[in-house]
Amino acid sequence: MAMSHASADSVSLLQATADNPALERHFSVQEVAEMWNLCENSIRAIFKSEPGVVLIERPRGRWKRGYSTLRIRQSVLERVHRRMSKVD
Repeated sequence: MAMSHASADSVSLLQATADNPALERHFSVQEVAEMWNLCENSIRAIFKSEPGVVLIERPRGRWKRGYSTLRIRQSVLERVHRRMSKVD
């Protein structure tokens, strides 16, 4: 059975995503907080030191405070969920 052009594109995109984390879906703190029904501060605390989370920082200026933005890859989100859901 021949694969359609759209299916071939989907398969190649999935392979590229597996090979390149930059192409993987990234979630904002707000999105994860809504999915997990937690406050944004809890999500930041859970993910701030987690390997694989993208941290974008704007340094503090003379008159402005610094900002940091987290972007959480789907694979990191799944890994943390598995770890936190583990039942002994």
